[in-house]
Amino acid sequence: MAASMVRICRYLPRHGSRVLPRRAGLRLTSRSNLHSSPPALSGLLSSLHKRGILKESFPKDAAQDRLPQLLQSGAQTVYCGFDPTADSLHVGNLLAIVGLLHFRDAGHHVLALLGGATAQIGDPSGKTSERERMSADAVEANTHSIRESIQRIFTNHELHFHDSPRKLGTVTVLNNLSWYKDRNVVGFLSEAGRHFRMGTMLSRHSVQSRLKSADGMSLTEFTYQVFQAYDFYHLNQIYGCRVQLGGSDQLGNLMSGHEFIHKVSGEDVYGLTIPLVTSSAGDKLGKTAGNAVWLNRDKTSPFELYQFFFRQPDADVERYLKLFTFLPLAEVESLMEQQREDPGKRLAQKRLAAEVTKLVHGKEGLESAKRCTSALYQNSVRALEQMSDEELQELFREAPFHELLLEPGTSVIDACRMIKAIPEGARGHRIVSEGAVWINHKQADNPDQVLIPRLHILSNGLTLLRVGKRNFYIIKWLSL
Repeated sequence: MAASMVRICRYLPRHGSRVLPRRAGLRLTSRSNLHSSPPALSGLLSSLHKRGILKESFPKDAAQDRLPQLLQSGAQTVYCGFDPTADSLHVGNLLAIVGLLHFRDAGHHVLALLGGATAQIGDPSGKTSERERMSADAVEANTHSIRESIQRIFTNHELHFHDSPRKLGTVTVLNNLSWYKDRNVVGFLSEAGRHFRMGTMLSRHSVQSRLKSADGMSLTEFTYQVFQAYDFYHLNQIYGCRVQLGGSDQLGNLMSGHEFIHKVSGEDVYGLTIPLVTSSAGDKLGKTAGNAVWLNRDKTSPFELYQFFFRQPDADVERYLKLFTFLPLAEVESLMEQQREDPGKRLAQKRLAAEVTKLVHGKEGLESAKRCTSALYQNSVRALEQMSDEELQELFREAPFHELLLEPGTSVIDACRMIKAIPEGARGHRIVSEGAVWINHKQADNPDQVLIPRLHILSNGLTLLRVGKRNFYIIKWLSL
């Protein structure tokens, strides 16, 4: 069902946007229909603060006083930007998407802005050096991939997590390249540049830290805050957007947008920051030995995502349940009480892993993660038989995959030699006979044993062969 929902997404050519349909029929978000049917929103910001999703607001006094009133007055529009500097978002970006989902769940309209233009400039925030320049083709490919990922997560949330009778807000995915690609640089600077002051721009923390570094800062990076500010202005004018979500390192860019809009139109807008999520050890969430845990299946499988959250220490799991799941806080507390009574069961980690995997990859992804977990850690032959070629290759990502013709009389040692899992000659024969070869979780110590269907060859035509403790091989048998 989720796939069909994504397939019928429509484009808004004028603004380069794509709208994700809802079951009840999604309305195109235009300025004229953004403030219809006020939802029951009392306590939304308070709830997000209690969960730890919101960190700061700007301007501070106005956001704490007038923003709650604005949100309760009717459906508003909130946006968050994602620069497509890679072909997938990672777990570190997931909290921003969850923030948008909470606003949509409360009846607000949300915009996910992909920076097809700004990715070619490079955000200096939190960076110690300038990004390598990306080609337009690479940015376009990344944008397409991230668009699909964001739409998938919004669809999964609607299908599996929205159980309130309250009507969902709309969700629109945009690309800021659509309003920059035909702009003249002189005209843009003449229109927008005159509203920015050098002193204010130079005072931003992201600029100051880079100016003091050995590499300094390029003019290209310095102008990033101008483009992000203009994005907010454009969304305010076209979609009536008055609230921007951004990471805590984006506060300077949020301030630039607020100041620009206030100067040009005099309208009050607001910025909300999301904390940088780290582990109790201070490591960035989603980073393991320098490698991100990605949200796209071809880079991080549902099994790997599930295991990442399942392995979180007790010190982090309660905070992550509040941040990344939609469980009521009372249910989180109850779950943590059970966890404290019997930490060995890891009930909190199991629930965290299941909720996040279902949000990112849907029920099918969660079922795949559980099958892979059973196959790998519980030595379940039944789970192996239920796995697809794709799941086996995801589970044993480094394992060679072979397609072989199954001939009558093929033996254990024949199979091992055909995929070069053992050396030729007496040494290879000895490796098998000494019990170092396992087929489908069962020891195969008879080199001359003919392969038996349902034992050595599963009903799905696959064989999982292991030599030693860690050398896995996957064989797909083709019939004569």
